[in-house]
Amino acid sequence: MKTIGLLGGMSWESTVTYYQLINESINQKYGGSHSAKILLYSVDFQEIETCQTTGNWQRIITILTDAIHSLEKGGADFIAICSNTIHKVVPELQSSTKLPILHIVDATIEQLKKQHIQYAALLGTKYTMQQDFYKNKLKKSGIQVFLPSETDMLIVNQIIFEELCHGKILPSSKKEYLRIIRTLTNQGATGVILGCTEIGHLIHQEDISFPVFDTTKIHVEAIVQYALNDK
Repeated sequence: MKTIGLLGGMSWESTVTYYQLINESINQKYGGSHSAKILLYSVDFQEIETCQTTGNWQRIITILTDAIHSLEKGGADFIAICSNTIHKVVPELQSSTKLPILHIVDATIEQLKKQHIQYAALLGTKYTMQQDFYKNKLKKSGIQVFLPSETDMLIVNQIIFEELCHGKILPSSKKEYLRIIRTLTNQGATGVILGCTEIGHLIHQEDISFPVFDTTKIHVEAIVQYALNDK
């Protein structure tokens, strides 16, 4: 079993889910008291969030590069970042380490293709929805992306940062997300990507009649496969 280097804290709410799901998956495969070999570096999300707000992505790269180097020194065999938005800077982070970084979008695209989804709604932080780093990967794979209106983007983003990142799961917010998803499916989307690692705490497959792609669960599956040399 490889040692997993988890880069988390963005937010810690989703990092807890990563840790739990990875260990549950390993235990299901091996039984007994088996669990995953994990090194976790959890950053201070306030500093990361402030840098995002001010557009200081270079500072984010510096913080996370230092974190990855700590995971390298600790003996990690590969890196997984417990966040969708932070994958914006994966090219810069990958250039600073010899360790593989398992990309959350690559894993998600693989699952979309398995279910033959060509038209996907994308929900996430405003950075994920508005900037090209996420959408372009999907488009290059032949997947058409449906995005919320500017007004609905603000709602999605606000719920993430003001509620989900703080463990607040509100029925009113779930209702808003489902409304936004219905709007996008009416426009032609045949699947929905939960493109923020916290959204899976609010929206579940049983809430919607068409395929839901929870990127946290998808990423976890890819991490476990890689750790066990299944892939």
